[in-house]
Amino acid sequence: MSKRVFITGTAGFIGFHLAKLLLAEGFTVLGYDGMSDYYDVNLKKRRTQLLLQNERFSFVEGQLEDNDFLRATIDPFEPDAIVHLAAQAGVRYSLENPRAYIESNVIGTFNIMEAARELAPEHLLMASTSSVYGANDVMPFNEREKTETPMTIYAATKKAGENMGHSYAHLWDIPTTMFRFFTVYGPWGRPDMALFKFTKGILEDTPIDIYNNGDMYRDFTYVEDLVKGIRLLIDTPPKRPETPADIPEGDSLSPVAPFRVVNIGNSDKVRLLDYIDAIETELGKPAIRNYMGMQTGDVPATWANADLLKNLTGYQPSTDIKVGVAKFVAWYRDYYQV
Repeated sequence: MSKRVFITGTAGFIGFHLAKLLLAEGFTVLGYDGMSDYYDVNLKKRRTQLLLQNERFSFVEGQLEDNDFLRATIDPFEPDAIVHLAAQAGVRYSLENPRAYIESNVIGTFNIMEAARELAPEHLLMASTSSVYGANDVMPFNEREKTETPMTIYAATKKAGENMGHSYAHLWDIPTTMFRFFTVYGPWGRPDMALFKFTKGILEDTPIDIYNNGDMYRDFTYVEDLVKGIRLLIDTPPKRPETPADIPEGDSLSPVAPFRVVNIGNSDKVRLLDYIDAIETELGKPAIRNYMGMQTGDVPATWANADLLKNLTGYQPSTDIKVGVAKFVAWYRDYYQV
């Protein structure tokens, strides 16, 4: 019998790609998503329609905060693994509507952990973010560094999820992996993300906003690389070490819980202006550039040390931005017929 995986956020960008990959490998997947109107719901519906073409995929629309409905959905499914990707996303929107982040990212995550406590899956995997590194300036970011200086409520709620996950792993022996994503991009991406906005702006001859005058660096990670990392981590549940000496060098494994944090990134920081150059080259036309100051809560650079992912799975994301941007632009032109 194929493994059964419950994924929250399958109508979303990353959840869609992960579900697609798992279905291609023969898994049975139950998707759960609130279909919020934070961005174009039609994009979410189209992703879901594509997944529903596979007979081993089923979908339930519901909010993470609605614990009774969540449990009525997940309990009968009895998943072998839970992958919790659904969240209120976006650093900038968290300045406008912080309550949405508390409700989805803290209460919703708590409800998922409670379900895992009672269902006892082989592995609970939950999404965090590179934003938890906050004001850290020692790069590349390493999972064992302190993350006590979040700069936005979004980052703070994701850090809260990590802390709650550790406590539940310790108390109830739930094998738990948190992954920190680094600037994910690719086909079927979110309209609020830079690549989407830049592509749309250039094609429509409208100015694109470039923060910190373009003096920004990001570890751009192609979405198919990212979900391959998650797929491999599903098969790598952490085990509680008997003594601290049992923790391998360089591992973020907790000394008191079957709990681990893993960066998933390309291990390469790219200047934002070089990223824009790649988009312009692919589209064959220049952007109208609106240079701006630093956005509140933003950080000038992110860069992942992804050695732990490679040590655990043998895999390392490596898609070059020119290749990834080309694939996104091809999808965008096809989807929007431009």
